[in-house]
Amino acid sequence: MTHQITLPEMLNARERRVLRQRQLLAQYPMPMVCFTMNIAGPVKNSPLIQKGFALGKRYLTEQLDSLHIPCAHYEEINEATGNEACWLIDADPLLIKKITCAIEDNSEIGRLFDMDVLRPDGTKIDRAELGFSPRLCLVCGGPAKECARSRTHTVEQLQARTREILTHALEEEDSILAARLACQALLYEVCTTPKPGLVDREGNGSHKDMDIFTFMNSASALWPYFQACTRIGRQTAGLPPRQTFLQIRSRGQRAEADMLAATKGVNTHKGAIFSLGILCAALGRLPNEQWKQPDAILKECAAMTAGLVNEDFAGLTRENAVTTGQKLYLEHQITGVRGQMEAGLPAVRDVGLPVLKKGFAQGLSPDRAGCGALLALITAAVDTNLIARSDLATQQETVLQLKELLMHNPYPDLPTLRQLDSKFMEKNLSPGGSADLLAVCYLLYFLENEV
Repeated sequence: MTHQITLPEMLNARERRVLRQRQLLAQYPMPMVCFTMNIAGPVKNSPLIQKGFALGKRYLTEQLDSLHIPCAHYEEINEATGNEACWLIDADPLLIKKITCAIEDNSEIGRLFDMDVLRPDGTKIDRAELGFSPRLCLVCGGPAKECARSRTHTVEQLQARTREILTHALEEEDSILAARLACQALLYEVCTTPKPGLVDREGNGSHKDMDIFTFMNSASALWPYFQACTRIGRQTAGLPPRQTFLQIRSRGQRAEADMLAATKGVNTHKGAIFSLGILCAALGRLPNEQWKQPDAILKECAAMTAGLVNEDFAGLTRENAVTTGQKLYLEHQITGVRGQMEAGLPAVRDVGLPVLKKGFAQGLSPDRAGCGALLALITAAVDTNLIARSDLATQQETVLQLKELLMHNPYPDLPTLRQLDSKFMEKNLSPGGSADLLAVCYLLYFLENEV
Protein backbone atom coordinates (compact mmCIF):
# COMPACT_ATOMS: atom_id res chain seq x y z
CA MET A 1 0.00 0.00 0.00
CA THR A 2 2.21 2.82 -1.30
CA HIS A 3 -0.38 5.01 -3.02
CA GLN A 4 0.62 8.69 -3.05
CA ILE A 5 -2.19 10.80 -1.62
CA THR A 6 -3.22 14.12 -3.12
CA LEU A 7 -4.24 17.13 -1.06
CA PRO A 8 -7.93 16.82 -2.05
CA GLU A 9 -7.89 13.18 -0.93
CA MET A 10 -6.46 14.14 2.45
CA LEU A 11 -9.01 16.92 2.90
CA ASN A 12 -11.84 14.56 2.02
CA ALA A 13 -10.52 12.00 4.51
CA ARG A 14 -10.43 14.63 7.26
CA GLU A 15 -13.97 15.76 6.50
CA ARG A 16 -15.18 12.18 6.59
CA ARG A 17 -13.38 11.63 9.92
CA VAL A 18 -14.97 14.71 11.50
CA LEU A 19 -18.41 13.67 10.25
CA ARG A 20 -17.99 10.18 11.63
CA GLN A 21 -16.82 11.56 14.97
CA ARG A 22 -19.97 13.64 15.24
CA GLN A 23 -22.13 10.63 14.41
CA LEU A 24 -20.43 8.48 17.03
CA LEU A 25 -20.64 11.16 19.72
CA ALA A 26 -24.36 11.53 19.00
CA GLN A 27 -24.81 7.77 19.35
CA TYR A 28 -22.44 7.41 22.33
CA PRO A 29 -22.44 10.64 24.38
CA MET A 30 -19.14 9.97 26.12
CA PRO A 31 -15.42 10.80 25.64
CA MET A 32 -13.77 9.62 22.46
CA VAL A 33 -10.18 8.78 21.56
CA CYS A 34 -9.34 9.27 17.89
CA PHE A 35 -5.98 7.74 16.99
CA THR A 36 -4.10 8.48 13.76
CA MET A 37 -0.44 8.46 12.74
CA ASN A 38 1.73 11.53 12.14
CA ILE A 39 3.16 10.62 8.74
CA ALA A 40 4.85 13.26 6.59
CA GLY A 41 4.72 13.14 2.80
CA PRO A 42 2.25 11.84 0.24
CA VAL A 43 2.47 8.17 1.30
CA LYS A 44 0.26 7.83 4.37
CA ASN A 45 0.06 4.06 4.64
CA SER A 46 2.33 1.04 4.16
CA PRO A 47 2.93 -2.33 5.83
CA LEU A 48 5.50 -0.69 8.13
CA ILE A 49 3.15 2.15 9.08
CA GLN A 50 0.34 -0.32 9.73
CA LYS A 51 2.56 -2.26 12.14
CA GLY A 52 3.37 0.93 14.00
CA PHE A 53 -0.33 1.76 14.14
CA ALA A 54 -1.07 -1.69 15.55
CA LEU A 55 1.54 -1.06 18.24
CA GLY A 56 -0.14 2.19 19.24
CA LYS A 57 -3.53 0.48 19.44
CA ARG A 58 -2.00 -2.18 21.66
CA TYR A 59 -0.41 0.37 23.98
CA LEU A 60 -3.70 2.18 24.51
CA THR A 61 -5.77 -0.97 24.88
CA GLU A 62 -3.36 -2.39 27.45
CA GLN A 63 -3.50 0.83 29.48
CA LEU A 64 -7.30 0.89 29.44
CA ASP A 65 -7.49 -2.78 30.38
CA SER A 66 -5.00 -2.36 33.23
CA LEU A 67 -7.21 0.39 34.70
CA HIS A 68 -10.40 -1.63 34.07
CA ILE A 69 -11.78 1.10 31.81
CA PRO A 70 -14.31 -0.50 29.43
CA CYS A 71 -14.75 0.52 25.82
CA ALA A 72 -18.38 1.08 24.77
CA HIS A 73 -17.59 1.11 21.05
CA TYR A 74 -14.54 0.67 18.84
CA GLU A 75 -13.97 0.96 15.12
CA GLU A 76 -11.07 1.52 12.77
CA ILE A 77 -10.36 2.39 9.16
CA ASN A 78 -7.29 1.38 7.19
CA GLU A 79 -7.07 3.18 3.87
CA ALA A 80 -4.46 4.73 1.62
CA THR A 81 -5.14 8.07 3.34
CA GLY A 82 -4.02 6.55 6.64
CA ASN A 83 -5.05 4.46 9.61
CA GLU A 84 -7.72 5.67 12.04
CA ALA A 85 -9.15 4.16 15.22
CA CYS A 86 -11.90 5.42 17.53
CA TRP A 87 -12.68 4.35 21.09
CA LEU A 88 -15.81 5.53 22.91
CA ILE A 89 -15.00 5.35 26.61
CA ASP A 90 -17.25 6.10 29.57
CA ALA A 91 -14.58 7.58 31.84
CA ASP A 92 -13.14 10.91 32.94
CA PRO A 93 -11.87 12.57 29.74
CA LEU A 94 -8.96 14.21 31.58
CA LEU A 95 -7.82 10.82 32.85
CA ILE A 96 -8.00 9.45 29.31
CA LYS A 97 -5.97 12.40 28.03
CA LYS A 98 -3.31 11.73 30.67
CA ILE A 99 -3.08 8.16 29.42
CA THR A 100 -2.76 9.13 25.77
CA CYS A 101 -0.21 11.87 26.49
CA ALA A 102 1.91 9.39 28.43
CA ILE A 103 1.82 6.99 25.46
CA GLU A 104 2.79 9.78 23.08
CA ASP A 105 5.64 11.02 25.31
CA ASN A 106 7.14 7.91 26.91
CA SER A 107 8.56 6.17 23.84
CA GLU A 108 10.27 7.17 20.64
CA ILE A 109 7.50 5.76 18.47
CA GLY A 110 5.01 7.78 20.50
CA ARG A 111 6.12 10.82 18.52
CA LEU A 112 4.32 9.26 15.54
CA PHE A 113 1.08 8.76 17.48
CA ASP A 114 -1.67 11.36 17.37
CA MET A 115 -4.21 10.43 20.05
CA ASP A 116 -6.86 13.13 20.25
CA VAL A 117 -9.32 13.01 23.14
CA LEU A 118 -12.72 14.60 22.53
CA ARG A 119 -15.29 15.46 25.19
CA PRO A 120 -18.89 14.34 24.63
CA ASP A 121 -19.63 17.78 23.16
CA GLY A 122 -16.90 17.27 20.54
CA THR A 123 -14.37 19.75 21.93
CA LYS A 124 -10.78 18.56 21.93
CA ILE A 125 -8.75 18.45 25.15
CA ASP A 126 -5.45 20.24 24.74
CA ARG A 127 -2.24 18.89 26.27
CA ALA A 128 -1.66 22.25 27.97
CA GLU A 129 -4.80 21.76 30.07
CA LEU A 130 -2.99 19.01 31.94
CA GLY A 131 0.41 20.68 32.00
CA PHE A 132 1.97 18.53 29.27
CA SER A 133 4.60 20.07 27.03
CA PRO A 134 3.93 20.60 23.32
CA ARG A 135 4.75 17.78 20.91
CA LEU A 136 8.38 17.50 19.83
CA CYS A 137 9.84 17.42 16.33
CA LEU A 138 10.81 14.00 14.97
CA VAL A 139 14.12 15.22 13.60
CA CYS A 140 15.56 17.82 15.98
CA GLY A 141 13.51 17.35 19.14
CA GLY A 142 12.39 20.97 19.19
CA PRO A 143 8.78 22.19 19.29
CA ALA A 144 7.01 20.36 16.45
CA LYS A 145 4.66 23.24 15.58
CA GLU A 146 7.52 25.68 15.09
CA CYS A 147 9.44 23.27 12.83
CA ALA A 148 6.30 22.55 10.82
CA ARG A 149 5.40 26.23 10.47
CA SER A 150 8.87 27.23 9.30
CA ARG A 151 9.37 24.01 7.32
CA THR A 152 12.72 23.53 9.01
CA HIS A 153 13.07 19.94 7.77
CA THR A 154 12.43 18.49 4.34
CA VAL A 155 9.79 15.86 3.69
CA GLU A 156 12.58 13.43 2.86
CA GLN A 157 14.21 14.02 6.26
CA LEU A 158 10.92 13.47 8.05
CA GLN A 159 10.20 10.31 6.05
CA ALA A 160 13.65 8.88 6.74
CA ARG A 161 13.31 9.59 10.47
CA THR A 162 9.84 8.05 10.48
CA ARG A 163 11.13 4.84 8.90
CA GLU A 164 13.98 4.75 11.40
CA ILE A 165 11.66 5.16 14.37
CA LEU A 166 9.19 2.56 13.14
CA THR A 167 11.88 0.02 12.29
CA HIS A 168 13.64 0.39 15.63
CA ALA A 169 10.42 0.23 17.67
CA LEU A 170 9.12 -2.86 15.91
CA GLU A 171 12.50 -4.59 16.15
CA GLU A 172 12.57 -3.88 19.88
CA GLU A 173 9.02 -5.13 20.44
CA ASP A 174 9.63 -8.32 18.47
CA SER A 175 12.90 -9.10 20.25
CA ILE A 176 11.28 -8.56 23.65
CA LEU A 177 8.36 -10.84 22.76
CA ALA A 178 10.62 -13.61 21.46
CA ALA A 179 12.85 -13.41 24.55
CA ARG A 180 9.86 -13.50 26.89
CA LEU A 181 8.37 -16.56 25.22
CA ALA A 182 11.75 -18.33 25.08
CA CYS A 183 12.23 -17.84 28.83
CA GLN A 184 8.62 -18.88 29.41
CA ALA A 185 9.35 -22.06 27.46
CA LEU A 186 12.36 -22.83 29.65
CA LEU A 187 10.30 -22.29 32.80
CA TYR A 188 7.45 -24.46 31.52
CA GLU A 189 9.93 -27.20 30.68
CA VAL A 190 11.52 -27.31 34.13
CA CYS A 191 8.13 -27.01 35.87
CA THR A 192 6.55 -29.86 33.89
CA THR A 193 6.22 -32.62 36.50
CA PRO A 194 7.08 -35.43 36.99
CA LYS A 195 9.69 -35.81 34.25
CA PRO A 196 11.66 -39.07 34.39
CA GLY A 197 15.20 -38.43 35.61
CA LEU A 198 14.95 -34.66 35.22
CA VAL A 199 14.70 -31.68 37.55
CA ASP A 200 11.11 -30.62 38.15
CA ARG A 201 8.83 -29.27 40.86
CA GLU A 202 9.03 -32.49 42.87
CA GLY A 203 12.77 -33.10 42.89
CA ASN A 204 16.17 -33.13 41.27
CA GLY A 205 15.77 -36.32 39.26
CA SER A 206 19.12 -37.94 38.60
CA HIS A 207 21.02 -34.75 39.36
CA LYS A 208 22.84 -33.84 42.55
CA ASP A 209 24.21 -30.45 41.51
CA MET A 210 21.02 -28.63 40.47
CA ASP A 211 17.40 -28.05 41.40
CA ILE A 212 14.46 -26.07 40.08
CA PHE A 213 15.86 -22.83 41.48
CA THR A 214 19.11 -23.38 39.59
CA PHE A 215 17.08 -23.58 36.39
CA MET A 216 15.14 -20.43 37.26
CA ASN A 217 18.38 -18.54 37.85
CA SER A 218 19.67 -19.76 34.51
CA ALA A 219 16.51 -18.93 32.57
CA SER A 220 16.48 -15.42 33.99
CA ALA A 221 20.10 -14.87 32.95
CA LEU A 222 19.39 -15.93 29.36
CA TRP A 223 16.70 -13.34 28.63
CA PRO A 224 19.16 -10.81 27.09
CA TYR A 225 20.66 -13.54 24.92
CA PHE A 226 17.35 -14.51 23.37
CA GLN A 227 16.56 -10.85 22.74
CA ALA A 228 19.96 -10.36 21.10
CA CYS A 229 19.49 -13.41 18.87
CA THR A 230 16.14 -12.11 17.64
CA ARG A 231 17.60 -8.67 17.00
CA ILE A 232 20.56 -10.16 15.12
CA GLY A 233 18.14 -12.20 13.01
CA ARG A 234 16.18 -9.08 12.11
CA GLN A 235 19.31 -7.05 11.31
CA THR A 236 20.76 -9.81 9.10
CA ALA A 237 17.51 -10.90 7.48
CA GLY A 238 18.73 -9.65 4.12
CA LEU A 239 21.90 -11.73 4.32
CA PRO A 240 22.29 -15.49 3.70
CA PRO A 241 20.96 -17.55 6.64
CA ARG A 242 24.46 -18.79 7.39
CA GLN A 243 25.59 -15.26 8.26
CA THR A 244 22.92 -14.98 10.94
CA PHE A 245 24.02 -18.26 12.51
CA LEU A 246 27.67 -17.21 12.60
CA GLN A 247 26.78 -13.99 14.40
CA ILE A 248 24.63 -15.60 17.08
CA ARG A 249 27.16 -18.38 17.68
CA SER A 250 29.68 -16.01 19.22
CA ARG A 251 26.85 -14.46 21.24
CA GLY A 252 25.98 -17.96 22.45
CA GLN A 253 29.41 -18.34 24.00
CA ARG A 254 28.76 -15.26 26.09
CA ALA A 255 25.36 -16.68 27.05
CA GLU A 256 27.01 -19.85 28.32
CA ALA A 257 29.25 -17.72 30.52
CA ASP A 258 26.19 -15.84 31.81
CA MET A 259 24.48 -19.15 32.55
CA LEU A 260 27.45 -20.53 34.48
CA ALA A 261 27.77 -17.31 36.46
CA ALA A 262 24.08 -17.49 37.42
CA THR A 263 24.25 -21.17 38.39
CA LYS A 264 27.68 -21.09 40.06
CA GLY A 265 29.19 -23.33 37.41
CA VAL A 266 26.32 -25.74 36.76
CA ASN A 267 25.38 -26.54 33.15
CA THR A 268 21.62 -26.22 33.08
CA HIS A 269 20.83 -24.89 29.62
CA LYS A 270 23.78 -25.33 27.26
CA GLY A 271 21.65 -27.28 24.81
CA ALA A 272 18.80 -24.80 25.08
CA ILE A 273 21.18 -21.93 24.42
CA PHE A 274 21.98 -23.59 21.10
CA SER A 275 18.43 -24.60 20.12
CA LEU A 276 16.36 -21.69 21.37
CA GLY A 277 18.98 -19.18 20.29
CA ILE A 278 18.71 -20.42 16.71
CA LEU A 279 14.91 -20.35 16.92
CA CYS A 280 14.92 -16.75 18.15
CA ALA A 281 17.29 -15.76 15.34
CA ALA A 282 14.97 -17.49 12.85
CA LEU A 283 12.07 -15.45 14.24
CA GLY A 284 14.07 -12.30 13.65
CA ARG A 285 14.68 -13.29 10.04
CA LEU A 286 11.02 -14.03 9.38
CA PRO A 287 8.09 -11.60 9.05
CA ASN A 288 5.73 -11.64 12.03
CA GLU A 289 3.03 -13.25 9.93
CA GLN A 290 5.11 -16.45 9.91
CA TRP A 291 5.70 -16.61 13.65
CA LYS A 292 2.58 -18.75 13.95
CA GLN A 293 3.92 -21.23 11.37
CA PRO A 294 6.18 -23.86 12.98
CA ASP A 295 7.15 -25.31 9.61
CA ALA A 296 8.39 -21.94 8.36
CA ILE A 297 10.39 -21.33 11.54
CA LEU A 298 12.01 -24.77 11.52
CA LYS A 299 12.78 -24.48 7.81
CA GLU A 300 14.64 -21.24 8.55
CA CYS A 301 16.53 -22.98 11.37
CA ALA A 302 17.62 -25.67 8.92
CA ALA A 303 18.77 -23.06 6.42
CA MET A 304 20.82 -21.28 9.07
CA THR A 305 22.62 -24.48 10.11
CA ALA A 306 23.09 -26.18 6.73
CA GLY A 307 26.39 -28.08 6.70
CA LEU A 308 26.88 -27.71 10.45
CA VAL A 309 27.50 -31.41 11.16
CA ASN A 310 30.25 -31.75 8.56
CA GLU A 311 31.82 -28.50 9.64
CA ASP A 312 31.85 -29.17 13.38
CA PHE A 313 32.98 -32.80 13.07
CA ALA A 314 35.50 -32.31 10.27
CA GLY A 315 38.93 -33.70 11.11
CA LEU A 316 37.74 -35.72 14.08
CA THR A 317 39.80 -38.77 15.00
CA ARG A 318 39.77 -41.17 17.90
CA GLU A 319 42.79 -39.34 19.22
CA ASN A 320 41.31 -35.83 19.27
CA ALA A 321 37.64 -36.66 20.05
CA VAL A 322 36.91 -35.35 23.54
CA THR A 323 33.16 -34.91 24.08
CA THR A 324 30.55 -37.65 24.16
CA GLY A 325 28.95 -36.16 21.05
CA GLN A 326 32.22 -36.30 19.12
CA LYS A 327 32.86 -39.90 20.13
CA LEU A 328 29.31 -40.98 19.24
CA TYR A 329 29.65 -39.38 15.84
CA LEU A 330 32.89 -41.22 15.15
CA GLU A 331 31.69 -44.58 16.40
CA HIS A 332 28.01 -44.59 15.42
CA GLN A 333 27.44 -41.55 13.14
CA ILE A 334 25.08 -40.09 15.73
CA THR A 335 24.80 -36.38 14.93
CA GLY A 336 22.88 -35.27 18.04
CA VAL A 337 21.23 -31.88 18.23
CA ARG A 338 23.35 -30.57 15.34
CA GLY A 339 21.87 -33.14 13.01
CA GLN A 340 18.38 -32.47 14.32
CA MET A 341 18.74 -28.73 13.78
CA GLU A 342 20.26 -29.13 10.32
CA ALA A 343 17.26 -31.30 9.36
CA GLY A 344 14.78 -28.76 10.72
CA LEU A 345 14.18 -30.53 14.06
CA PRO A 346 12.04 -33.39 12.70
CA ALA A 347 11.62 -34.82 16.21
CA VAL A 348 9.94 -31.58 17.25
CA ARG A 349 8.04 -30.98 14.01
CA ASP A 350 6.71 -34.51 13.49
CA VAL A 351 6.47 -35.88 17.02
CA GLY A 352 6.94 -33.62 20.04
CA LEU A 353 4.92 -30.59 18.97
CA PRO A 354 1.96 -32.60 17.58
CA VAL A 355 1.80 -34.59 20.83
CA LEU A 356 1.93 -31.41 22.92
CA LYS A 357 -0.73 -29.68 20.85
CA LYS A 358 -3.02 -32.71 20.88
CA GLY A 359 -2.67 -33.01 24.64
CA PHE A 360 -3.64 -29.36 25.17
CA ALA A 361 -6.50 -29.72 22.69
CA GLN A 362 -7.81 -32.60 24.81
CA GLY A 363 -7.78 -30.34 27.87
CA LEU A 364 -4.76 -31.96 29.52
CA SER A 365 -2.62 -29.97 31.93
CA PRO A 366 0.88 -28.78 30.98
CA ASP A 367 2.21 -31.56 33.22
CA ARG A 368 0.33 -34.33 31.44
CA ALA A 369 0.67 -32.95 27.89
CA GLY A 370 4.28 -31.91 28.48
CA CYS A 371 5.35 -35.26 29.89
CA GLY A 372 3.66 -37.03 26.99
CA ALA A 373 5.58 -34.84 24.56
CA LEU A 374 8.84 -35.44 26.43
CA LEU A 375 8.52 -39.22 26.32
CA ALA A 376 7.63 -39.07 22.63
CA LEU A 377 10.72 -36.94 21.98
CA ILE A 378 12.95 -39.47 23.73
CA THR A 379 11.77 -42.07 21.22
CA ALA A 380 12.07 -39.74 18.21
CA ALA A 381 15.64 -38.43 18.54
CA VAL A 382 18.82 -40.01 19.90
CA ASP A 383 19.31 -38.35 23.28
CA THR A 384 23.07 -38.22 23.75
CA ASN A 385 22.60 -37.27 27.41
CA LEU A 386 21.06 -40.67 28.04
CA ILE A 387 24.03 -42.36 26.37
CA ALA A 388 26.56 -40.21 28.24
CA ARG A 389 25.07 -41.28 31.58
CA SER A 390 24.91 -44.97 30.59
CA ASP A 391 25.68 -46.43 27.17
CA LEU A 392 24.14 -46.81 23.72
CA ALA A 393 22.52 -50.15 24.55
CA THR A 394 20.75 -48.68 27.60
CA GLN A 395 19.49 -45.75 25.56
CA GLN A 396 18.13 -48.07 22.87
CA GLU A 397 16.47 -50.32 25.45
CA THR A 398 14.88 -47.28 27.10
CA VAL A 399 13.50 -46.12 23.76
CA LEU A 400 11.95 -49.53 23.06
CA GLN A 401 10.29 -49.61 26.47
CA LEU A 402 8.88 -46.11 26.04
CA LYS A 403 7.56 -46.88 22.58
CA GLU A 404 5.68 -49.85 24.02
CA LEU A 405 4.25 -47.70 26.80
CA LEU A 406 3.21 -44.84 24.52
CA MET A 407 1.59 -47.20 22.05
CA HIS A 408 -1.04 -47.96 24.69
CA ASN A 409 -1.06 -44.63 26.51
CA PRO A 410 0.45 -41.56 24.83
CA TYR A 411 -0.19 -39.48 27.96
CA PRO A 412 0.78 -41.65 30.95
CA ASP A 413 -0.91 -40.94 34.27
CA LEU A 414 0.84 -39.69 37.40
CA PRO A 415 1.62 -43.10 38.98
CA THR A 416 3.15 -44.34 35.71
CA LEU A 417 5.27 -41.20 35.34
CA ARG A 418 6.51 -41.47 38.91
CA GLN A 419 7.38 -45.12 38.35
CA LEU A 420 9.36 -44.12 35.27
CA ASP A 421 11.07 -41.40 37.28
CA SER A 422 12.19 -43.93 39.86
CA LYS A 423 13.56 -46.27 37.18
CA PHE A 424 15.47 -43.47 35.50
CA MET A 425 16.97 -42.36 38.80
CA GLU A 426 17.99 -45.93 39.68
CA LYS A 427 19.98 -46.07 36.44
CA ASN A 428 21.19 -42.45 36.79
CA LEU A 429 19.48 -41.55 33.49
CA SER A 430 18.58 -38.00 32.51
CA PRO A 431 17.14 -37.20 29.05
CA GLY A 432 18.45 -33.63 29.03
CA GLY A 433 18.58 -33.40 25.25
CA SER A 434 14.91 -34.31 25.00
CA ALA A 435 14.12 -31.74 27.70
CA ASP A 436 15.72 -29.06 25.49
CA LEU A 437 13.53 -30.18 22.60
CA LEU A 438 10.48 -29.99 24.88
CA ALA A 439 11.36 -26.34 25.53
CA VAL A 440 11.44 -25.83 21.76
CA CYS A 441 7.97 -27.40 21.52
CA TYR A 442 6.66 -25.06 24.20
CA LEU A 443 8.10 -22.02 22.41
CA LEU A 444 6.52 -23.00 19.09
CA TYR A 445 3.22 -23.67 20.85
CA PHE A 446 3.27 -20.25 22.52
CA LEU A 447 4.06 -18.55 19.24
CA GLU A 448 1.21 -20.30 17.50
CA ASN A 449 -1.33 -19.57 20.20
CA GLU A 450 -0.30 -16.33 21.93
CA VAL A 451 1.19 -14.09 19.25
